[in-house]
Amino acid sequence: MHTHPHHEHDHDCGHAHGHGHAHHHHHGADMKGRKLLWATALNFSITLVQIVGGLVSNSLSLLSDAVHNLGDSSAIFIAFLAGRHAEKCPDLRKTFGYKRSEILAALFNAVALIVICVFLFVEAYERFRNPEPIRGAVMLIVATFGLLANLIAVVMLHRDREHNLNIRAAYLHLLGDTLSSVAVILGGIAIWIWKLYWLDPLITVAVGVYIIWHTWGIVRQTVDILMQAAPEGVDLHAVQRHTEDMAEVKDMHHLHIWKMDDEHIHLEAHINLCENLPLSDAQAIGRRIEEMLRTEFGISHVTLQLEYEGCHLQCGLIQA
Repeated sequence: MHTHPHHEHDHDCGHAHGHGHAHHHHHGADMKGRKLLWATALNFSITLVQIVGGLVSNSLSLLSDAVHNLGDSSAIFIAFLAGRHAEKCPDLRKTFGYKRSEILAALFNAVALIVICVFLFVEAYERFRNPEPIRGAVMLIVATFGLLANLIAVVMLHRDREHNLNIRAAYLHLLGDTLSSVAVILGGIAIWIWKLYWLDPLITVAVGVYIIWHTWGIVRQTVDILMQAAPEGVDLHAVQRHTEDMAEVKDMHHLHIWKMDDEHIHLEAHINLCENLPLSDAQAIGRRIEEMLRTEFGISHVTLQLEYEGCHLQCGLIQA
């Protein structure tokens, strides 16, 4: 016997009672999409200016930052495409829908950013070995333009970064670019005034280490979601204990909890009842369990199999 709740989220593409929610959901997605497109355009403009400025000034940090921005422009555009793709309704092959395309995009963006930083480290090492003169004034002007454009993009995505892992990855790309621009500006001033050419590769390494440090969290989080790991902050033993505290429940087993994306937590489990109850009574117990799981643990989608002496083996907490 299976029971699961009916959530508005599951009906965005379906019946009339979900239309208001769906309209609000798609409006929010369109706003996020437009912000990502604007961020892409701004980042691409920075890339072009930095390539020209880096060639004119002979600055590695500008050229490497241009490569960085080019990678970020592509990554943010991928984030936009993934966000649009994630709005597609479930179908016969993708019965859970397409929300995880955003998770895949976030993972790709994070890995791409780490690869770009490694490339910058190699270039910086070469520049440490063979320092070259740099035109600090040009470097300073171009870096200032990059800072202003990146700040605008960061402000645009700031509000949505905590609610969407895909946008958070794009936000971190832009935040890294902003910090990079600040470092390049300070380096440009020092190179312009004191001819400290060794600062150019040093800035590149420092910014790269900072970006990798912050990006690794996204890699770990997206891999956890794709591996269907139990979400941080949800205690499986507490879930089992709260469920088994109900008088009608003998035990809870075959328990699995995972995140479908960065927002929605799913749970499935077998519930062994103390008595052989009529179907209507058993379903009422199932609904009470679902409500408890939603209010106590924030689990948005629950699938329960209600049983009476249905599992004769010694069932563990999360046995398959």
